[in-house]
Amino acid sequence: MNGFLLVNKESGLSSNQIVQKVKNKFSFKKVGHLGTLDPAAEGLLILAINRATKFSSYFLNSDKSYFVKVELGISTNTDDATGEVIAKSEVQCSSEDVKRAVNNFLGKSLQKPPYYSALKFKGKPLYKYARKGKFIDKEPRKIEIKEIRNIIYKNKICSFELSCSKGTYIRSIARDLGENLGCGGHMISLKRLSQHNFNIKDSKIFENLSENQLISIDDAFTEYEKLTLTKDNSKIFQNGGKLRVNIEPKNILRVYNQFKEFIGLGEVTEGSLKHKQLV
Repeated sequence: MNGFLLVNKESGLSSNQIVQKVKNKFSFKKVGHLGTLDPAAEGLLILAINRATKFSSYFLNSDKSYFVKVELGISTNTDDATGEVIAKSEVQCSSEDVKRAVNNFLGKSLQKPPYYSALKFKGKPLYKYARKGKFIDKEPRKIEIKEIRNIIYKNKICSFELSCSKGTYIRSIARDLGENLGCGGHMISLKRLSQHNFNIKDSKIFENLSENQLISIDDAFTEYEKLTLTKDNSKIFQNGGKLRVNIEPKNILRVYNQFKEFIGLGEVTEGSLKHKQLV
């Protein structure tokens, strides 16, 4: 039982709580998630099961998409609805003002992380400092908003969908949107819609999960071409040896043995194939 499960996480549970519930429900030996969702957030949570956990690092750089709602006129200390209100302002911007401000986030930029985040300072998460009233400023990080869709603004609530690069804090976008409009703002809901090749439409809530929904490891990497090896070459590949191949360099391949069984990902450099990650 190796592969990936797509969970539609409901609001109120942490990502680690979902991991433990799934582990206990199916008696899996190893379970890990491929990108945390805050307890208040909901949506797609990808779980790696047993040997699939070895491949978790390949998802760290993957793009994600979200549906977000922002309330204008109110700022909180956490930049979302779980925090304390620290400021209130009149909202005088028009629908066109809001849509223009949202679209201004498109492209590459530097983003200041929220004070309440899991980023670390001297080995401790920032939120632990913030809870004690000590707010640590981290260096702005490079992010990219690749697409924004379906912007709707009504009664001080702005909602939209966006696709973004790794490391993007949607709470910070809500905060910055309010600041850019001169009235403040905070995120009131967040739903992850997609990550890597996976989409929320293929996910299930915890109660409806079954082992039959397990996605095989190789099916998670359909963007890579397949390569089937002979018995002898499979052994060389699995033992860390190099195989001469006539394939473009830097290509990553899904590699199978003579029985068409997936044995790992390989990478081509200088005309040679070597394993990058074995099952």
